[in-house]
Amino acid sequence: MMAEDQKIYEIALTQLPNIGAITVRMLVSYCGSPEAVFQARKDKLLKIPGVGEKTAIGILNGASEALRKAEKIAKQAEDQHVKVLFYTSPSYPDRLKTVADAPVLLYMLGNANLNTRRMISIVGTRNATDYGRMVTERIVEDIKPYGATIVSGLAYGIDIFAHRAALQAGLPTIGVMATGADAVYPAAHKKYAERMITQGGLLTENPFGTKPDAPRFPARNRIIAALADSTIVVEGAIKGGALITADIAHSYDRDVMAVPGNITSIVSEGTNYLIKSNKAAAYTSVQDLVELLNWDLQDEAAAKAATKVSAYNPVDFTPDEYKVVELLQQSKEELIDNLSWKTQIPVNQLSSVLLGLEFRGIVRQMPGKRFVLVK
Repeated sequence: MMAEDQKIYEIALTQLPNIGAITVRMLVSYCGSPEAVFQARKDKLLKIPGVGEKTAIGILNGASEALRKAEKIAKQAEDQHVKVLFYTSPSYPDRLKTVADAPVLLYMLGNANLNTRRMISIVGTRNATDYGRMVTERIVEDIKPYGATIVSGLAYGIDIFAHRAALQAGLPTIGVMATGADAVYPAAHKKYAERMITQGGLLTENPFGTKPDAPRFPARNRIIAALADSTIVVEGAIKGGALITADIAHSYDRDVMAVPGNITSIVSEGTNYLIKSNKAAAYTSVQDLVELLNWDLQDEAAAKAATKVSAYNPVDFTPDEYKVVELLQQSKEELIDNLSWKTQIPVNQLSSVLLGLEFRGIVRQMPGKRFVLVK
């Protein structure tokens, strides 16, 4: 099957009536592929956990209409240079995959690497003060040496300050939208959005034509929270969207930071509350972030690894063999399934690669299909 056909089946799954993300994952898992879902008979569908009579009939009756809509969406995506990322795609963000309510499909404009090493979300009130703007600009400038991607929601206030500062600093920045990929909201930020497409990107779970309805903003916030290693709240009222994002990040076991603010300011009530209630670590300088996420230790380890001369010469190995050797040098020991996933070598092919390395005395198999380098 051609990749384009596969894309249509992936999109079509999101167009089936009354089928949520968890059910889509179940359907694909049990049927084997998006295409197979549409070819499954009713008796097979009914054996899938969570699929009852009503859902099965809905899939069978809604299939042709869902595929028709999917073809239209795929054509529009191609015409507007929008990438469509199904949750099984290597380009789909790994940080988001681990979240139970993650969307099964994302639409992206731009060149952002959604699996970059470091990603920070910066959020806050639309009614930002000069203090909020100044602090946001300083945070981004101080993060610059660490090369993190800056994520926010493209809204007025702190969001757009964060995107603007990232563009200025030359950092990639991603705007997560509550609309479809064909509309920037608010329209006043279109010029920044266009620049972000060349230095990051715009991301949404919503199909083309989606309007910025109120319920879509909290849903958008969960993507902002899940994409980042840490969410920094700069300013926010007690009942604002920024605190919703912080709560979501907290529920995902992600680090949350908040900038302390003036105790007489309404827009600092939320951030001061997060710190006081131990829901967020205080952000007073970039060092707080670096220590929280161990960036200093990571950089130290990377520097040591770079200066350490490898005992293995790439010319002595095939490309696949060297991928395995390099990975085992870093992790010391790996299960065959993890080796396959991390090197992107299919398991059947990997087995013969490992066998060859074993014959040469490079790797050794341990109990439980674990592999280590021979010292």
